[in-house]
Amino acid sequence: MLQNTLTIRHYQALTDRFTNLWSRGYRTDDLRLYLDGYLSALRQDKSLEPILIHRLEEEALRFIQDPSNFEVPYY
Repeated sequence: MLQNTLTIRHYQALTDRFTNLWSRGYRTDDLRLYLDGYLSALRQDKSLEPILIHRLEEEALRFIQDPSNFEVPYY
């Protein structure tokens, strides 16, 4: 569970981007590549502690692996 406000903001940005990419036709492997690049940039920037980046990665991977996050809502 994420508790740091900056980490939560990064998580929200990532999940928003994941759903956007999914709707444009990208799939799990592509989302994983995007996540790897995002995390690499955070590590280079050193804006978050390594443990927070690790927790962010775990939560983002959980989001990607849950198919219900990418279902199209019916109105």
